[in-house]
Amino acid sequence: MEPLRLAVGQRVRDLRLGAGLKQDEFAEICGFARSYMSRIETGGANPSLDALEVLAAALKVPVRELFPER
Repeated sequence: MEPLRLAVGQRVRDLRLGAGLKQDEFAEICGFARSYMSRIETGGANPSLDALEVLAAALKVPVRELFPER
């Protein structure tokens, strides 16, 4: 089973692309550095609960939508 941070990162990326946002645009909306956003999406960062709230709000989805079915 892949680490949860990888699955969440991929889900964030899929939702961002579905919203038609480039990574740098989305990072700016969230108030994150583009490099941090990249690390989130590739599983290199382990985002805090606060960061997950920011991501979900920016994507206009409930936080639970960031977690794929496992």
